[in-house]
Amino acid sequence: MPADSGHQLIEVKVQNLQQIFNSIDPSPFHERDLDPEAEEFIVSWAQEHNLKRPFKLVVHLGQTTDRAEAERILQGAIRNYFNYRYEFNQRELKQLLRYGWTSLLIALGFLAACVMAAQTIDADLGQFRAIVQEGLIIIGWVAMWRPLDIYLYRWWPVYRLGKIYHRLSTMPVEIRAS
Repeated sequence: MPADSGHQLIEVKVQNLQQIFNSIDPSPFHERDLDPEAEEFIVSWAQEHNLKRPFKLVVHLGQTTDRAEAERILQGAIRNYFNYRYEFNQRELKQLLRYGWTSLLIALGFLAACVMAAQTIDADLGQFRAIVQEGLIIIGWVAMWRPLDIYLYRWWPVYRLGKIYHRLSTMPVEIRAS
């Protein structure tokens, strides 16, 4: 992993600057989306490396160009794009946690109803009484699976991806001739 003044380098080699941008997006460069493959490469590289050290994007450009102007354009585009992705991620995380709370309230109510129903099972059922009681309690706890899944496991990857997007939105960009 190359390093440059404490930065972890994300190195991309392209022939021209347009290859980094989505060719379908007609917006000006500073507002354009990144090419899906370029985004996937940058994000997957960042996911595999230490988030405690800053990143730096180094683009090895085959075509000669005004380096300062290209860096300015690319820096703005990277900042805008990953900032947008970060904001979208934060909305997604908030929505997931809200869904988790709603699911938790519903599941707790259902669990309470199942436990109360299990306690009121009539003894006339004989040997099936224990089966019905245990079945109701198990069904109540199964209803808790989704909110517990959200709060124990599902929010972490979304939160970490948000941290990555935020870090990528602030990384410096350098263009080098290849």
